[in-house]
Amino acid sequence: MTHDEVTQVLSRLLPPHRLLGHLLYGGGLRIMEAVRLRVKDIEFTRGEILVRDGKGRKDRITMLPRGVRGALRAHLSEAHKLHEQDVAEGFGNVWLPSAHARKYPLAPRAWGWQYVFPAERRSLDPRTGIERRHHSSDQSFQRAMRQAVRDSNITKPATPHTLRHSFATHLLESGYDIRTVQELLGHADVATTMIYTHVLNRGGRAVISPLDRL
Repeated sequence: MTHDEVTQVLSRLLPPHRLLGHLLYGGGLRIMEAVRLRVKDIEFTRGEILVRDGKGRKDRITMLPRGVRGALRAHLSEAHKLHEQDVAEGFGNVWLPSAHARKYPLAPRAWGWQYVFPAERRSLDPRTGIERRHHSSDQSFQRAMRQAVRDSNITKPATPHTLRHSFATHLLESGYDIRTVQELLGHADVATTMIYTHVLNRGGRAVISPLDRL
């Protein structure tokens, strides 16, 4: 999508979907990477997001956009209140990988391990039968984005993953090095990132003709 199309779509999303969309576009996240974010993986001081166990089971660091930090702090404040309510009602234990749960028995109830985007309601964990609050549904955001795209009268196909594609394309348009974009996206091979240079019609090395700079 173009910058204008991204702006139109994001402006038509309602909270918390708007914040989620800002992170997908602003940090190049995949939808499941975003909904699975834990509070402790947000670093406001350094302006970073730590993406854990992404595609290929790899961790990576991407940017936390300045323009979203205020809204994210406010969102986390409300999520914290929800967590405190769960704890007061005898719940508040979030799912952790088994190794972490054994090594850090107090971690499941700790605020830092809670999801940034918690589900509206608690539910029974089918693996354990324990009632707990999971992360929000990726399908909920997909529905919200489909509606936002329709409301924006955008005819090209656009999904949550399109925001990640737009992140990469717009960085390259701005002149950022392809290796930097590769690192932010978490691509193992730069050849995967090179796809975006073909979208820009800049050739294999994202080179701009000197004639086009006259």
